[in-house]
Amino acid sequence: MATLRIEGMRGGYATAEEIVKGIDLEVAAGDLAVIIGPNGAGKSTFLKLVAGLLKPKAGSVTLDGRPLPGGDAQAVCQAGISFVPQERNVFQSLTVRENLEMGGYLVRRGLRSRVDAQLERFPLLKDRLKDKAGNLSGGQRQVLAMAIALITEPSVLLLDEPTAGLSPAAADEVFDLIRDLTGQGLAILMVEQNALLGLEYGTRGVVLVAGRKLRDESAQGLLADDEVRHLFLGGAAAH
Repeated sequence: MATLRIEGMRGGYATAEEIVKGIDLEVAAGDLAVIIGPNGAGKSTFLKLVAGLLKPKAGSVTLDGRPLPGGDAQAVCQAGISFVPQERNVFQSLTVRENLEMGGYLVRRGLRSRVDAQLERFPLLKDRLKDKAGNLSGGQRQVLAMAIALITEPSVLLLDEPTAGLSPAAADEVFDLIRDLTGQGLAILMVEQNALLGLEYGTRGVVLVAGRKLRDESAQGLLADDEVRHLFLGGAAAH
């Protein structure tokens, strides 16, 4: 059972810039940990530091006790962590099948069976294999992006705003798929701007403000908290 542990994470986009200011976090298999917070809180930057897309100024990432090199996205992916960015997460000029095959660029064996496994997991992609990814709906593109990330069979999935720009119905469908993945034993750490929806589906809620972690508890606990609802969810808690 995979456990992702982040300790003392600090960093940003430039040597002198520190957007993330010392975050500790642990995500275990079956967790859907949802990061919420205001714009500019460092949520997406934090995910990119964990994914190895940015080199941290300080801090460590371990997966099942194994330390991962900071700032080395390929090594992080090979260790079992996949990242789905908010934008540019599919190759729009390539077909669905070609996108899935691109997801296996680090895989040396069994690519066909891995692609087939994702088509079984996400049946809606089966009928669109020859379609260009750019012709898919927003929800379908997001499903494809997740399928691409899962080709390497990771134990941890990092998602940056997976429902951005989607209709409410499409957002619910994407979240249903995400929850199914945690039910299959995947550990998921996700940034979600729709805080209410994220916490309704999540098992854990993490509040970031100004690059620091203010809260980390059950999603239901945050949903019921008056202060959190007032600041981030647009209403008072129900009693």
